[in-house]
Amino acid sequence: MVGIIMGSDSDLPIMQEAIDILEGMDIQIEVDIVSAHRTPEKLVDYSKNAHKRGIKVIIAGAGGAAHLPGMVASMSPLPIIGVPVKSRNSIDGWDSVLSILQMPGGVPVATVALDGAKNAGILAAQIIGASDKCVLDKIIAYKEGLKIKVEKASERIKK
Repeated sequence: MVGIIMGSDSDLPIMQEAIDILEGMDIQIEVDIVSAHRTPEKLVDYSKNAHKRGIKVIIAGAGGAAHLPGMVASMSPLPIIGVPVKSRNSIDGWDSVLSILQMPGGVPVATVALDGAKNAGILAAQIIGASDKCVLDKIIAYKEGLKIKVEKASERIKK
């Protein structure tokens, strides 16, 4: 199971791309709002206990100061994928990118591109696929689909 959390419901349109990818690969998900600044007790509980509920990877999306992914990583034994979200109060998204990307040694957060929840979903599936052949086969099929899409576009443009 993959946990998908975000700091605010305004992040949902971006995070929906991760939800769609994982649901498309039949990977069970849990989606919630966990704010690092407004619900710190919930953050601590979620971070310390997600693995006990069967979650294998956490995708955490956050904008602005974007402390959510790093704070979760500081308390969870699970792999954390951070999605920097360009929010209305953001400094062109760079504050979110750098807050998630520049983690101190010992507290890693895999960071995808600004608003890159789709890649976060794919990365989470690849992590799970490393130990689940069914998911691995779906990743292989997905990547083959990407290849076929490019080949068809190449043929169209040549005509």
